[in-house]
Amino acid sequence: MTQKTALITGITGQDGAYLARSLVDKGYRVVGAVRRSSTLNLPRLVSLEVAQEVELKTLDMQDFTSIVRLIEEVGPDEIYNLGGQSSVQASFQQPLYTGETSGMGCLRLMEAVKLVLPEARLFEASSSEIFGLKGSGVVNESQDFHPRSPYGVAKLFAYWAVVNYREAYGLHVSNGIMFNHESPLRGMEFVTRKITATLAQIASGGQQTLMLGNLDNARDWGFAGDYVEAMWAMLQQPEADNYVVATGKTHTVKQFVELAAKAVGLDIEFEGEGLEAKGIDRKTGRQMIGVSKSFYRPSEPDPMVGDASKAKEKLNWEPSVDFEALVTMMAQSDLERAGKEQAWY
Repeated sequence: MTQKTALITGITGQDGAYLARSLVDKGYRVVGAVRRSSTLNLPRLVSLEVAQEVELKTLDMQDFTSIVRLIEEVGPDEIYNLGGQSSVQASFQQPLYTGETSGMGCLRLMEAVKLVLPEARLFEASSSEIFGLKGSGVVNESQDFHPRSPYGVAKLFAYWAVVNYREAYGLHVSNGIMFNHESPLRGMEFVTRKITATLAQIASGGQQTLMLGNLDNARDWGFAGDYVEAMWAMLQQPEADNYVVATGKTHTVKQFVELAAKAVGLDIEFEGEGLEAKGIDRKTGRQMIGVSKSFYRPSEPDPMVGDASKAKEKLNWEPSVDFEALVTMMAQSDLERAGKEQAWY
């Protein structure tokens, strides 16, 4: 059997690392596209013991010529587009860059595939942020869209570009509408990792206070290692399509904090509401959690839960790690790092 080649943009990120590990284990030749920089950030790939098993190529997702050249050079059977600015919060400060990388980057990639290697299959990492105001309650692939952030707007552009290239040119391009997915490899700019890392430092003797935004925000959180298996499964289907990837359950930021605190040995009691909410250590009376208006987004999507029944039926996919196991995994991993005084991205 001929070995398949997979090209992953954004391979140094959380999803890229888990996907690389999975594809190498499946026997793929894996090529990762990384941005040009003076230092190469590979701790996630190293932690999953896959850094030495992938080939790395430089790529600028804002440069169409470099995309064409890379596809010609690599000749991938499958392309996984996980690159681009991935933080919703940061997109309010960097809307143009977010649009260029997370929106136009996908379009440039598909145009290059159309011109150079139209038989290649492509996965686009879409996002539940495209639903926004239209996402209240349980949502599936037929839901209307109303994004509430520059990131969501960029992802919606990419989503419709994928649909258009599939219908107009017959490309095998699929949208994975990914709900929030986390892991011990999550970046510190994301609230989940901020929670587990800070609480781990507090539990190890740190004196800082964990400052958060709206504790009542609810999300459908899953494990990134599960979600990359759905990405792969989409490209194994005879026909490309759009799929929601989610757990089907929502939890609040406050619930995330409570579980993470428990996992690192802290006993926190909440008092107050909204901006006055505080998390107090029951043993010492010390305030460990606070709320700041500065961490509220200018606009928030409605609370929503993803309906992944289509993915279950057609891809035979469903999550294997539940919410409590996910939070515990992340918190205990950060507690181990804190004990070793390891600094991580």
